[in-house]
Amino acid sequence: MTDTVTDRFLRYVVIDTQSDPKSSTQPTTEKQRNLGRVLVEELLEIGLSDAHLDEHGYVYATIPSNVEKPVPVICFCSHMDTAPDFTGTNVKPQVMRNYSGSDIKLSGDPQQIIRLSDNPALRDQIGNDIITTDGTTLLGADDKAGLAEIMTAAQFLMDNPEIKHGTIKLLFTPDEEVGRGADKVDLAKLDAQFAYTVDGETAGHIEDETFSADGVEITIQGVAIHPGFAKGKMENAIKIAGAIISRLPKEAAPETTTGRQGFIHPTGVSGSMEKAALSLIVRDFNDEGLAAKETVLETIVKEVMTDYPGSSYNFAVKQQYRNMKVILDRNPEIVDNAIEAVRRAGMVPVRGSIRGGTDGSRLSFMGLPCPNIFAGGHAFHSPLEWISVQDMERAVRTLVELAKIWEERA
Repeated sequence: MTDTVTDRFLRYVVIDTQSDPKSSTQPTTEKQRNLGRVLVEELLEIGLSDAHLDEHGYVYATIPSNVEKPVPVICFCSHMDTAPDFTGTNVKPQVMRNYSGSDIKLSGDPQQIIRLSDNPALRDQIGNDIITTDGTTLLGADDKAGLAEIMTAAQFLMDNPEIKHGTIKLLFTPDEEVGRGADKVDLAKLDAQFAYTVDGETAGHIEDETFSADGVEITIQGVAIHPGFAKGKMENAIKIAGAIISRLPKEAAPETTTGRQGFIHPTGVSGSMEKAALSLIVRDFNDEGLAAKETVLETIVKEVMTDYPGSSYNFAVKQQYRNMKVILDRNPEIVDNAIEAVRRAGMVPVRGSIRGGTDGSRLSFMGLPCPNIFAGGHAFHSPLEWISVQDMERAVRTLVELAKIWEERA
């Protein structure tokens, strides 16, 4: 096989793999297995004889060590699903050769334009080849770019046995976009000491910090009565929910925060005048900030409820993931080796934080320390998603160099 990273990427993105947060199955959508089966077939073809798709929709494979000395077993990980935020059905990728530096009009929907003013990272891509959607779907670079890069690096290592490396495990997960990517990972079978998710944005970036994250579910029991006889009696649960939403702090919303600032974000509301439900996510880079925001939120609820003495509420917090930096700081060599790999691949390393989370957050707290390496995509979860061929190639070089560095420093 001589597939380039671009060949693989274009092949993977046309396979619909959106996950479904409303599903209780694992994986949440059966169509994710379609890509899993393709990946297994390709892994077997390049010589990874143990490649398989398990009953939960995970793909496992091993690149065997080609040295006698003991080398820590590392894992490269990406997720197969794409986000449910925007349709991923019937993706039509477009390849723009030798990008000139102008706005990019998407052929399938004239209203969709990737504007240079909104995407300053495009300024670094002049002369490169840009892959976009046609504007009617998301692209799926999150995280099919990571898949293509890991697969291409695996093929390169297998085809070039003179490159010395230890055992490298590959893990491709379903359902990362709905927060369940690590739910059924078999760490005993994986048998790795350290891991890297390939799931970031800008080339050269390494992320060793994520948000800490909780979900909050608020249910409101109102007082329902016929509106013709409601004076002094009705307490409309829909209006109570609206009052809570209206009092959320505007300075602590996703649209008003950046960098290391956290937020409180309503993600769903439903109900009737008798009963209503609010779903929110709370994010901060430390547990103290997370708890403080949840206190603010419940205080708002209590204050609103004082105007509705006949009604009641329930406030439930569910932990989602925690800042992986707590774990990674105990194993500095993991990030140090990644920084050196980026440097050897010809880029200036940038160490940063993710305003979100990855499978790496969960895996780190499950006992597999796991920072995040760039995959090269931009404007994720939208029809304006794009990636450059050259950045994907840089990611492949980074992974190959990373394999070499672990062997050299063992």
